Amino acid sequence: MIDRKNLSDNELIQSYVDGDHTSLETLINRYKNKIFTYILVTVKNHHLAEDIFQDAFIKVVRSLKAGKYIDNGKFASWVMRISHNLVIDHYRREKNMSTCSNDASEYDLFNSTKFSDENIEDLMINDQILNSVKDLVEELPEDQKQVVKMRHYMDMSFKEIAVHTNVSINTALGRMRYALINLRKLIEEKQLILTKM
Repeated sequence: MIDRKNLSDNELIQSYVDGDHTSLETLINRYKNKIFTYILVTVKNHHLAEDIFQDAFIKVVRSLKAGKYIDNGKFASWVMRISHNLVIDHYRREKNMSTCSNDASEYDLFNSTKFSDENIEDLMINDQILNSVKDLVEELPEDQKQVVKMRHYMDMSFKEIAVHTNVSINTALGRMRYALINLRKLIEEKQLILTKM
């Protein structure tokens, strides 16, 4: 009988890929406390942490079966990265699905002009405002224009922008700050009104 506890991560992975499912269980047990603790500390919710932990190992299993894992002696780091990405995905979904309840309010939140269908005039004004802003952005210096587009049109974080443009986060933030100052100046110079009347 094989003593799986003495096998390396790579040997356990190979054994699992060859059909020994107990090897995967040994591998999961080897790192479950570390991975689960990381997820729990990040999301601060036990049930959510369990769900993400489970999703992470489902992804691990699929990747191993598909032969997508290449051993570089860093199995734990690989699983940690998968878990981290799942946590980020959860927060992105949560941000996009933000909802509000009508129950705790004295008046009907949804009986508001904010939630009514926009008429054709509103849609045309919105399009006009968006086009004016796009035109203004095109007048910015190249480095500022790039940051504005990445941040507002590509929904990138300042960290992602910094990596993509090969500058520090402070430089990316500075470029955004100057871009906003310059946009305000352009709006004043051109005497534009970028709001609904």
